[in-house]
Amino acid sequence: MAKLFEQPRYIAVEGPIRVGKSSLAQHLARTLHAKHIVEPENNPFLDRFYGAEPGMAFASQMWFLAERYEQLRQAKNADEPVVADYIFEKDKLFAYVNLSDAELALYNRYYQMFHEQLPAPDLVIYLQATPDVLKQRLKRKGAAGERAISDAYIEQIAAAYEHFFFHYSASDLLIVNTSDIDFVNNNKDLKLLMKRLSEPIKGTQYFLPLGENADSR
Repeated sequence: MAKLFEQPRYIAVEGPIRVGKSSLAQHLARTLHAKHIVEPENNPFLDRFYGAEPGMAFASQMWFLAERYEQLRQAKNADEPVVADYIFEKDKLFAYVNLSDAELALYNRYYQMFHEQLPAPDLVIYLQATPDVLKQRLKRKGAAGERAISDAYIEQIAAAYEHFFFHYSASDLLIVNTSDIDFVNNNKDLKLLMKRLSEPIKGTQYFLPLGENADSR
């Protein structure tokens, strides 16, 4: 890993819920002796948003916007390498899925102001998986705060990520399809992914690994 990460000082891992982004970011931060910026937790509005309570989408989104801005400001002048669980643009992706036009107009005023003050990552690792795989992992995890997430919402978010990263060009980007591997629970799959990350990544590149239990294609 040392040769690849001598230059990228700010790395972000992204992808929809239960794709493994936090696990990979944690492993990378530990391997690289980097500062780990973790996705904000304990949003006081999130459970009520998942329960479709009126007004909670906007409240939840604004809470995330402020928290993510405060966290990612740390990457601007950090002395050590930084690995983050997310990119700041992720916040806007969710806002466009969940907010009304009137709410978006207000949200965008603050988003733009915050975005201009934050650095772009040197490298983004986008982890993707099919909606069916994400649904299976979500049910297997069984986290209390995620039980109200509908299949339709997972499909909507997965599609939004695909659209966003199809047009992404702000950083070097590695797109990793994780549908046939489980690097969170399988060490062989983790080693396979880390081997790819030890190689140069310039522009937008794709990695389609097949796990040991995947059907041959």
